[in-house]
Order: sequence, then C-alpha cells, then structure tokens
Amino acid sequence: MGKEYEGNNEVESFVDAHLAMLPEIVRVTAPGGSICWQVGNYVRKNEVIPLDYLVYDVMRAFPDMKLRNRIVWMFGHGLHCQTRFSGRHETILWFTKGDDYLFDLDAVRVRQKYPGKRSSKGPNKGELSGNPKGKNPSDIWDIPNVKANHIEKTEHPCQFPVALVQRLVKALCPVDGILLDPYCGVGSSGVAAMLEKRRFLGGELSEKYADVAKDRITEAVSGIARVRPLDMPVYEPSPNEKVAKRPDHFWQQTTDDILG
Repeated sequence: MGKEYEGNNEVESFVDAHLAMLPEIVRVTAPGGSICWQVGNYVRKNEVIPLDYLVYDVMRAFPDMKLRNRIVWMFGHGLHCQTRFSGRHETILWFTKGDDYLFDLDAVRVRQKYPGKRSSKGPNKGELSGNPKGKNPSDIWDIPNVKANHIEKTEHPCQFPVALVQRLVKALCPVDGILLDPYCGVGSSGVAAMLEKRRFLGGELSEKYADVAKDRITEAVSGIARVRPLDMPVYEPSPNEKVAKRPDHFWQQTTDDILG
C-alpha cells in the first residue's frame, strides 16, 4: 500500500480490498492450514497507521481463524526520517484455521547464543540446558531486506527476501502441501516453495513481474536460484574495516554521555 506500483491507495481502499480478498483466502485454506499475511505501515501526513491491525480486524469475522503470532520482520536499511524514528520493521500475521495445525519447530531452530550454558539447579543441574537442535527463532526475525546490492534484487520496488517465506514454509507447510500467494510479484514465495519441495500457486496482475517470477521459479527448480541462505548471519563489519572506522568529526558516545 502506498507504493509507486499500486497507485494512490488510501486506508479505506486497503480495507475494502481485504474485505473482498480475505474471505476467499480463508475459504480455500484447508482445516489446520495457515495464513501468513505480511504488511508494512502506511504513513499519511507523518502519522503512522498500523496496517496489520486493520488486517486483524477483518480476520476477526472468521471465528475459526486464530492468530498465533505477530512476527516482526526487522531489517537494517530504509528511509531516514527526520520527524520520527526511522521505520525498520514490517509484520507478518500468522493465523491458523482451527487448533489442529502444523508447527514444525525443529525445522526452523536457530543457533543458540549460549550453547554451552548449563542448568544451575534442579534435577538437571550441571547438564546442558539448551536443545541440541537449536533454539526457537522467536517472533523477531532479523533478515536483510532486498536493496540494490542484494543477490536476489530484481526490478520490483518492494521485493521481499526468499528467506522470509522460507522459514514460514519449513515450519507451517507440509511437504505435500500447497503454498498460495495471490500477490506473488516477482515470485519470492514461489522460489521458497521450490527450495523446500512444496507446490506453489501464484497470482500476479503485472505481466512484467509475472515473467520475472516464472524465470526465478524455473531457476529454483533447476537448482540455480540466486538466493541469500536462510541461515546466513546478518553482516557486521569488523572494527578494522574502513566502513566501521569513525571519522574524527563524527559524534561518539562517551561514559559522561551515558551517565549524564
């Protein structure tokens, strides 16, 4: 919403579009299936309108649909604001159709921060306290957004990374399941489905973007997809790199600044 390729949409038309679309998405979702709806924020006259709340309000009309997580997708790059804090996140609302749903946590566990930590008390005192398979990735996901130098970058202005969908697919979609994306753009969700051996259905009004999506999905099937690996750490420059060195005229926080 509010992107150059969508025209001059306002909040009211956003809600109307979801009132028309979401009932159909719910209808075709199998019992126990999941709906993951990714939205950003809309800014009008410097006022932020949380679009995920509007989506949730529409979904409340369907008592079988239960919100399991409000996943925050955080990223490091975007517009620099002067009159408010710079926005660096969007959200994914994960709904399930009923209470008997798939959640394969083991498929998406991540490396623990303290894998050698041991229990300090109780019957397991002295034993490793973590799960050997890794920890729950939580509902805050730090995944780089697709900017100019990203390996997945195409001509789409608001392309999301394959890894964002890939984690959802691994955890929520059975191997023989179908991933449906009614607004598939350049096919990032289709690429994720192919990488994880799921079936895919996608819809896209733009013929230009649909052609790009077909090419990317074909590459994924052929094993030559250009993607950033899901488990690749977010880049942090080392202190010795030029980009990490602070110029003399840049402000640096001191102990006096912290203590006041």
